[in-house]
Amino acid sequence: MPNIKSAAKRVRTAAKANLRNRSVRSELLTYRRKVVEAIASGDKAAATAAVSVYASKLDKAVKKGVIKRNTADRKKSRSALALGRLA
Repeated sequence: MPNIKSAAKRVRTAAKANLRNRSVRSELLTYRRKVVEAIASGDKAAATAAVSVYASKLDKAVKKGVIKRNTADRKKSRSALALGRLA
């Protein structure tokens, strides 16, 4: 337990940020699962839409500081490559 008032506040704010970040990460995993399922089903239109939404969610996560830019770029690239292999 922190002894200093400002340290106690940092603990509280870090806990709130952790909840927000966890929510965003969970959402990213959900959209990644939707991309994988759409590609596995072989439906190109659904897969294209899923990849587009996933890329948008990744960019928003970067903007919020939840994940790093290169991580998002790598994930977008891999999902686009998987979509390309579908064709």
